[in-house]
Amino acid sequence: MQPIHDFDVLLLLATALSSKRRPAQLVEIIAAADLIQQAIPAEGKLIEAFSRLAINGLIIEIDGGYALTPDAQVLVNRLPRKADAAERMFIVRDKLSEYDAKAVHAPIVLTMEQIKAAIDAHKKASESTAKNLLVPKPKPPEDLPRPGQRQRRPAPSARQNKPAQPRWRKG
Repeated sequence: MQPIHDFDVLLLLATALSSKRRPAQLVEIIAAADLIQQAIPAEGKLIEAFSRLAINGLIIEIDGGYALTPDAQVLVNRLPRKADAAERMFIVRDKLSEYDAKAVHAPIVLTMEQIKAAIDAHKKASESTAKNLLVPKPKPPEDLPRPGQRQRRPAPSARQNKPAQPRWRKG
């Protein structure tokens, strides 16, 4: 790929996150992008990124959902688990700069109405009290001790209780 945009990398990571077991719906991809970037991307930029990645053979549309191609899965495989989002994006951007499309594929054409409807659905879902698996769990403050964890007295050693005996006897 010649020009590499931030939205291309974000869309690849969001699609990888949301389409692990089945092709992801547009709402799920937007929720994953919101989770990674802490903000919802612009509608126009998402449409362009979908088109660019589809032309280069990295994203395909399957039954109304979107999934990564095998080439794209190679790009996002084996990312460090403890790396933050910026580091992961940098690693994927580096791999994407080395990627060369083998052929030109059909673009994915999305309308502004589809993107806006998906963003609105994501905002409504995030405001509801229903459980959303793409939302990170809040971390408890680390100052509080965990319940059930108390200091224990060390066990007495075996030498203190038993009299010394020879290891072998002469007989």
